[in-house]
Amino acid sequence: MRKLPLYLLIFIGMFAGILIGVLAVIFNWDNFVLNWVKPFGTIFINLLKLIAIPLIMASLISGVSNLKDIAKLSRIGGKTLGLYIVTTILAITIGLTAVNIIKPGNYLPSNMQEELASKYAQDANLKMSDAEKLKSSGPLQPLVDIVPENIFGAASANRNMLQVIFFSLLFGVALILTQSEKGISVKSFFDGANEVILKIVDMIMRFAPFGVAALISSLIVEIKSWDLFIALGVYALTVLFCLGVVIFVIYPITMHLFTPIRYIDFLKAMMPAQLMAFSTSSSAATLPVTMDCVEKNLHIKDEISSFTLPLGATVNMDGTSIHQAISAVFIAQVFGHDLSLLDQLTIILTATLSSIGAAAVPSAGLVTLVIVLGSIGVAPEGLALIIAIDRPLDMCRTVVNITGDAVVTSMVATTENGFLIPPKDSTELN
Repeated sequence: MRKLPLYLLIFIGMFAGILIGVLAVIFNWDNFVLNWVKPFGTIFINLLKLIAIPLIMASLISGVSNLKDIAKLSRIGGKTLGLYIVTTILAITIGLTAVNIIKPGNYLPSNMQEELASKYAQDANLKMSDAEKLKSSGPLQPLVDIVPENIFGAASANRNMLQVIFFSLLFGVALILTQSEKGISVKSFFDGANEVILKIVDMIMRFAPFGVAALISSLIVEIKSWDLFIALGVYALTVLFCLGVVIFVIYPITMHLFTPIRYIDFLKAMMPAQLMAFSTSSSAATLPVTMDCVEKNLHIKDEISSFTLPLGATVNMDGTSIHQAISAVFIAQVFGHDLSLLDQLTIILTATLSSIGAAAVPSAGLVTLVIVLGSIGVAPEGLALIIAIDRPLDMCRTVVNITGDAVVTSMVATTENGFLIPPKDSTELN
């Protein structure tokens, strides 16, 4: 079993969970599944929640502190960071728009949504008290709430993840400004902590097949309806549709307006990196190929690509952001949660910031999705609905991630005279 790729093991877990759930419904094994199988799914969810805050703190502090010249950002740095943030927000907005129009979660009957909401909803009184506080507070209260008064209190609940992200960004910037040897030692600690936590994530994901089997089987027992699989199929098509809009509509328009590169030539130049991204589901593993394509095929100077692409692998996750936005709303719809405008804005902000701290490795998006769900008060058990098909969607969104990095790099190169061979002088990039 260990020799099989993780995504195949997860697929096996998914089918095992479906089989167990169907048999439990047929032979009335409900109590057995709920008492002896479901707890393993709960353990898996708890492991993801356990690692969420340490992962985001270590990866953000390590990632920000690696931008050694952030205190004196050059024009390239400012443009790159700004464009990455804009494209990420645009991608999230596209995802939210599509999922609110299509409403894949509503393909479940309303009575089943209410049943799931009663099983998995967080404390309703807490939501009501939050609403009352919002009514009595000023318009800038959400901004005030981002700044914690106690980092240890903020880190005690995933719901306060925006406060943890704020502190991590502040800590990372301060670490850059600290030039002493003591600062270097602290940076080394967080770099090492980040590697250790990523290894913990890898260990947790090896338990994923069992967690998936337990969660899927228990959901089938609790729902007892095939409408769930219809909703899941619509959800997957919604994600793929939005990824297609970005890579076949948004990026071509952007390239046409802001660069001299024809998009068809751009796609030909980036094809090796896109294939690598599709097969590995890892922006980090694809980074060497991405840099090679950008420098050799698009003829962009390495002084630009060596800055923009590694940074993009850390902070620019357009595909992942789309997935998180759609997944969060889909799970909320399935659980019968009505998301307010503030909740939707919270998704945009949280998904943007958490994507900055997302590790560029397969399945790390599931951990950051826990953060997004927590920020809007939706039970993370909803991950059971999507984790079984996460791998093929991860393959597709990673292609969008690295393509977005190359698009922004091309835009920056256009404004900085960063081409070794001007595209307008070449009939075709090779």
